[in-house]
Amino acid sequence: MSFTLPALPYAHEALEPHFDTLTMQIHHGKHHQAYVDNLNKALAGTPNEGKTLEELVAVAGTISPAVRNNGGGHWNHSFFWASLAPNAGGTPTGALGDAITAAFGSFDAFKEKFAAAGMTRFGSGWAWLIVKDGKLEVSSTPNQDNPLMDVADVKGAPLLGADVWEHAYYLKYQNRRADYLAA
Repeated sequence: MSFTLPALPYAHEALEPHFDTLTMQIHHGKHHQAYVDNLNKALAGTPNEGKTLEELVAVAGTISPAVRNNGGGHWNHSFFWASLAPNAGGTPTGALGDAITAAFGSFDAFKEKFAAAGMTRFGSGWAWLIVKDGKLEVSSTPNQDNPLMDVADVKGAPLLGADVWEHAYYLKYQNRRADYLAA
């Protein structure tokens, strides 16, 4: 099985002003593409070559670092793109809104906790909203790890992820990670 870069479900410019067009073009077309290309190279001729991305991510601790890092990068970015939408945002309603209020007290309290997870991740990584044991939690992972991996400190099913690698925000926000996370 050869992995491919998924098309974005919106135009590169569709997330302005929060995510600028150039960042989206480079982040998706260059960074994410590199994860896909390097994952395919790392898998070529190995027993893991026919596995799905979900199968690879689940056993991240037992596979080569190149497969773990690039497979994680591909999974994380594919999930990230799918969680963004033009003209979206605001306070969630319904079951998700109720679950956020139950877990964190309010949507504002959730946003603070989520931003803190991204801000306190030293270096590169991801902030996550996950379901763990039927409840919402905020966590973070280093590098291209994610909460589905067997190596994650906090395991769970991701609902939202924020890329806190500098390539995700530096062109627009420079060193202002907090502004990026607030966008």
